[in-house]
Amino acid sequence: MTDQELLQRITCNSTVMAGKPVIRGTRMSVDYLLNLLAHGSSQETILDEYKGLQREDIQAALLFASRSLADTAFMPLEAEST
Repeated sequence: MTDQELLQRITCNSTVMAGKPVIRGTRMSVDYLLNLLAHGSSQETILDEYKGLQREDIQAALLFASRSLADTAFMPLEAEST
């Protein structure tokens, strides 16, 4: 599946989840899905728990996040101690 095809799985609509990016046809926000992954949920666990999702939806969320952050400059969240 191409990047464009994956990204078409993500949609933003002001009437759904206050305009947050979501998996098309669901109310599963990209940030919620990424949070599940960040806290150790496996793709298989997520797919078992959320029956409407497909593996490509998880790939799309990761690609969307990657593209969203690509040109962003970051400041450290904490000052490094020396």
